This record gives sequence, C-alpha cells and structure tokens, in this order.
Amino acid sequence: MNQLKKYFSSRKISIIAVAIVLLWFKTYIAYKTSFDIKIENWKQEFILFINPLSFLLFFLGIGLFFKEKNRNRYIMITSFIVSFVLFANVVFYRFFNDFLTIPVLFQTSNMSDLGGSVHELLEPTDILFFADLFVLYALMKWKPSFIVNRDYTKVSRRAFFLVAIAIAFFNLGLAETERPQLLTRTFDREMLVKNIGTYNYHIYDAFLQSKSSAQRALADGSELADIENYIRANYKKPNDELFGIAKGKNLIFISMESTQNFVINQKVNGQEITPFLNKFIKESYYFDNFYHQTGQGKTSDSEFLVENSLYPLSRGAVFFTHSQNEYKALPEILNEHGYFTASLHANNRSFWNRDIMYKSLGYQKFYDMDYYDVNDENSVNWGLKDKEFFEQSIAHLKEMKAMNKPFYAKFITLTNHFPFILDEEDRSIDEYNSNSKTLNRYFPTVRYTDEAIEQFINRLKEEGLYEDSVIVIMGDHYGISENHNEAMAQYLGKEITPFESVQLQRVPLIIHVPGQKGQTIHTVSGQIDVKPTLLHLLGIDNKNNIEFGADIFSKEKMDFAVLRDGSFITKDYVYTRDICYDKATGQPTDDKACGPFMEKAKQELEYSDKIIYGDLLRFYYNDKSNQVKK
Repeated sequence: MNQLKKYFSSRKISIIAVAIVLLWFKTYIAYKTSFDIKIENWKQEFILFINPLSFLLFFLGIGLFFKEKNRNRYIMITSFIVSFVLFANVVFYRFFNDFLTIPVLFQTSNMSDLGGSVHELLEPTDILFFADLFVLYALMKWKPSFIVNRDYTKVSRRAFFLVAIAIAFFNLGLAETERPQLLTRTFDREMLVKNIGTYNYHIYDAFLQSKSSAQRALADGSELADIENYIRANYKKPNDELFGIAKGKNLIFISMESTQNFVINQKVNGQEITPFLNKFIKESYYFDNFYHQTGQGKTSDSEFLVENSLYPLSRGAVFFTHSQNEYKALPEILNEHGYFTASLHANNRSFWNRDIMYKSLGYQKFYDMDYYDVNDENSVNWGLKDKEFFEQSIAHLKEMKAMNKPFYAKFITLTNHFPFILDEEDRSIDEYNSNSKTLNRYFPTVRYTDEAIEQFINRLKEEGLYEDSVIVIMGDHYGISENHNEAMAQYLGKEITPFESVQLQRVPLIIHVPGQKGQTIHTVSGQIDVKPTLLHLLGIDNKNNIEFGADIFSKEKMDFAVLRDGSFITKDYVYTRDICYDKATGQPTDDKACGPFMEKAKQELEYSDKIIYGDLLRFYYNDKSNQVKK
C-alpha cells in the first residue's frame, strides 16, 4: 500500500492537459444535453466527440510558451473564455435553436432590452458550465505538487502542435467524407458545429465575417448580370384581374410578433385562441401555406423580406450589418407614387438599428416609443401593451389622414413576445398545461393580440379609415422553437418530426381589400412574395425591380418557398436537413423528387446574399436615372 501511495505521489500531471480534458468532455456533454444535434451513425458520433479537441490543443497549447506563474494565469483566463463561449451558445440555443454568430454579437443596441428574456433562459444548473475552473484553481492552489512545473523544449512544443494539426486534419477529413463540401454550407450552422465543433465554427465564422466585409469594396456592377438574368427568366406574370383593385387606398400593415399559423382556427382548453382573426379571414384573402423566411434577425428580417423581396442573411441581421446599402424598398416606391410612409412601433428607435435602416428603406417617419405614453401601468414584458399601442396610434393615423394623400402605415406589435408574460387582468383564456412554460404562456398572449387587433379594426371603422384601407395582417416569425417539440407534440397530438417542424414555420397572412369577398389561397408562398403582391393590388408596376418574390395571386406562381436555413417547400414536397419528405404522408421519399428544386433554392439564397454583401443595387438603380434616390 505504501509503495502504491509512493508511486502515485511521484506522478505529476500537466495543468494544460487537465484543462484540455475538462473542457473537451464538458463540451461533449453540452452537445448531448444542451443542443439538439441529430446523430445518424457511429461516425457522426465519433466526429462530434473529437471535434472540440484540435481547437483546445491549439488554444491552450499556447501556455507551453509561458513560465509557470503566467502559464497558470493563462490557463485560467483561457478556460473561462472558452467556457463562456460555450455557455453563451447554450443560452442562445435555448430560445433560438441556433448558434451565435459574430454579427449577432455586434447587435449591442438590442442588449439593454433583452434582460427579461435572458433571465428567463437561465437555469440553476448553469453554474456547472464553469465547474472545471474550480477544479483547476484547486489544483493550482492546494495541490501544486501534482502539477508539472517545468519549461518545455522546442522539440516538445513542436511535437505537441504537430499532434494538434494532425487531429485537426483528421477531424476535417472525416467530416468531409460524412458531409462533402461542408464549408460551403454556411447557412447550416448545426451541420458545421456537428462536424468541426463549436469553437472551430466560431473561427470559421470570423473568417466569413472578414470575407463579407471585403465583398462590398471589391464588388462591381458586372456581378448583377447573372442575377438579373435569373430574375427575368423566372418572372411570373401577375394576376391581371386583380391589378389596381386597391389603387389609391391606404395600406395598413400589422406585423404580429411571434404568431404562427397553428393557432388559427384552433382551441386551447376548449376556447378559441384567435376568435377575431378566425372571423376576419372569412372576409379577406387568407393564405394558409405562407411561410416566414427569417434568420437570426427575426422581426427585422421579416421587415427586410416584406420591404425588399430579398432574403435576409444567414448570419446576423441585415438591419445591422448592411443598413447603409442601396435598396429599392416598398416605402420608397410608395413615396414615388404619392404615399406618406411611416412605421409605428412603441419601442426604442435604435432597437434592431431601425433608426438607421428605416432611412435606407425610405420611410418618411418613424413613430417610436417617444410618440407614445409608455408607463408601468400600460406596459408588460417588452413594453407597451398591444391594446394601448393601437389605441394611441389612432391619433397618428388621423395625422396621416389629414394630409389628404394615401398612406402606408406599418404596425409592429410587442405583447406576444418571448417569454410571453401577461398581467392577470389581461388574460382571457387559461394557460395550457404541458412541461413547457413557454408554450403554456403563449396561448394567452396570442389571444390578447387577437383582441387588440379586433379593437383596432373597430376603431378604424369609427374613424372612417376602414373602407379606404387595405389591411394586411402577418405573423413575423416563429414563437415556439424546436426546443419545445415535446410540448408541441402534446398539443398537436402528433410527433414533431423535421417535416412537422418545417410545417410549423407557417405564419398567418391575411389581406383585406375593401369590396372583395373572402377567399383562402393554398399556394405555397413566403414573406418574400409580399412586396410584389401588394404593389400589384395597389396598381403599381413592379416588373423592373430586382427581387425574388412573385405575386401570390398569379396563375403562374410556382408553389415554392425557401427558408433561410436552406429548407424549401413545394406543392408536394418538403426538403429539410438533407431529407426529402412527401407532404401527403409526411414520410421521407426519394431525393430525386426534390432534386429539381434544390439548385433553385440554393441559387436564390446565394444571389440574394451577393446583392446584400456587395451592395449591388447601387449599380443597378444608379444606372437608371429615373430611379435614382434623391
């Protein structure tokens, strides 16, 4: 026994090795417990297991160049940084079901308004993400005799980094055999994390960020030729019968925060979730196969899609990253046709960088929170309650009406926002009963917004604005992420497969045109189609603009919608996570069925990205003197 004790007491360990092993296993445990990463075979599991190692060897291996005291300090600081990056991704993933990108980190003007949401996402066990730091500190402080305290030779350092390089190439080689052309799939962050690891993914993300920053400086007008040819070749003739049926009418657009289509015509606890919208769609055009196409920019991406008929970026929010670009947006076009254009949102004007971006889009006025009476009594969760917001907005609409010209007024609601908090006196229906507090609270806040819109529509009638206005009501993005699939399965009574997850990305689109009868349109469409559809109804020719959407009423319109993650939906199929599903059965089918649409989906996303990153529209519209921005 004494000999055994003596043997172990003579064994010393490297603090760098301990830090690497602790971070490695902590990361793998986080993969399995905090992220929903789909594993299909033993090779994918092995890649997931080894993918943090090369980064950790490189990053912590720098400590080999330091003396003992500085080495220990470096290891502690580095371990904390790496742990914090992992933890930040976990918290972000809990709501967005996505991984952080550098553009998201630069959205600092949003941070002050995120306090309540972030707090809701934190859990008591999160302290375990930093448990390895306590172990390292304990070894350094109380068991220094167990730690190797020597300088490392050039030979040992070279050997160490050669091993790190070998593991990195081994990892990348395995990943490429499992997923060819992996690094071209920048829109699929789960695929990147699964194969190259969270930390290497962030390094690659930094490379992409620097690359995208250089694209504008190096861009020229010749890059537009292929894009313009593609758009002209895929142009779909709008529905002539509906051209100009709303000419000269006001356009009132209501963006419903986090409202998904699964609540329409449905009940919870025996009560209707959206009783008003259920009635309103009967006297309006209702699109039941309409999808949100947002990325990390959420509501701002929804605005970008509607205003420009361009796709948002796969990383960050266009409102932040490219707010100074040249656009030919819906507000600017309406300005040119005699409209007054305004956005109304009772929030901080700098949130999502709206104060800057709205100028680029052509809005003439932004009614932000300074134009509203906002106090503790009339606010909840993220700010002014929707009923108060709409009621106070009537005065602003009267101002617009007094101008004696048609107006475009966009309203962005707030109450139905994660974490879906609502005062007891504002709750008309009870919460749902599941293991998800988020889903349980979602139904009462959706109902509250439904009631707020009903009151608003009634006020429009009282003020004589209803019959002179086209009223558009649209959900902006999902409210319930895939992290709540178990609770969603309980509510819907079916398993939430990847196919069902895509179907849950449908959001309501309701267009009420005075004098038109109600009709449900089943065409597969998305937010990118809203701009050309509305301009056609208003009698404005939109043929010569660079955009990817089409008039949804068009008899030539293809049943097709591309989501920002590369998934797409057609009349008969859904393609997501590299699997083609038959919509009739919800089951996987031969990939050949989705084959004809794969290149189209990829091409549209890539072309749209090129336009934004290169600010290419500055070349297109500046060459057309009658369309140059003043």
